[in-house]
Formats: sequence, structure tokens, C-alpha cells
Amino acid sequence: MRAIVPLLLLIFLSGPIIGKNNLKGKKQNRDTQKLIVVWTSGDPEVAEKVCFMYARNARLQGWFDEVGLIVWGPSAKLLSENKALQESIRQMIADGVKVEACVACANMYGVADQLKTMGIEVKGMGPVLSGYLKQNRKVLTF
Repeated sequence: MRAIVPLLLLIFLSGPIIGKNNLKGKKQNRDTQKLIVVWTSGDPEVAEKVCFMYARNARLQGWFDEVGLIVWGPSAKLLSENKALQESIRQMIADGVKVEACVACANMYGVADQLKTMGIEVKGMGPVLSGYLKQNRKVLTF
């Protein structure tokens, strides 16, 4: 009986430790496998050679379960003027990248309707981006 008490005590005390270790992988927040790329630059080379290349490949190569691209600020104006970038956006959408744009920025540049015709969801992005951050999504800004 004396030998059983320490053994039961050991099992009882190690249970939460073992449980925590076993749940560690299972409790991982799946939102950490979701990427949001915030594109703010008005530079076409940044869009073409960095931002779009990474966002598209992150989706196609499965680096993240979900990839979203937010068009924000000067990038909205650039996108409205650059046919090659417009085609790249259409291809990203076809590849499964969710593309959204800030309505306030799009309206400032007078391009909201043009962005919508590309298949971009144009809406208030302040609350949306804040929600993504609160969900611990990975956010990358160009």
C-alpha cells in the first residue's frame, strides 16, 4: 500500500503535464496557417517582383492553407492603371488567393468600380484587418 501511494501521486501530478504536451499540437490555432499580404506600394516592381510573386506562390505551393491579398493605398491607383498587374490579380484570384481592397482608398483614387470589375471585394478594411490580426493570422506588408 505504501508503494502505491507515491505511484498514484506521481501519476496524478504528471497527468496535467502529459496532457499539456499532447494537446500542444492539437491546440495550435489554425489561423496561423493563414497569410494576409497587405499591398500598399505604388511601385510596380514591388508588386510584380515581390508582393505578387510571394502571395501567389504561397497559395500554389501550399506554404499557407489560405492566402489573402489586401490592396490598400497607392497600390489601388497603380492597379487601376497597369494592365499587366490587373492580369496578375485575375490569375491570383483564379488560383485561390482572396483579394480585397480598401474602399476608402479606392474612393480617394476614384477606382472602386474598376477594382470591383476585376473581381476584387472592395470594402472597409480597417475592421477586417483588425479581425485578421486578432485571429493571429500572419501578416506581411509590401
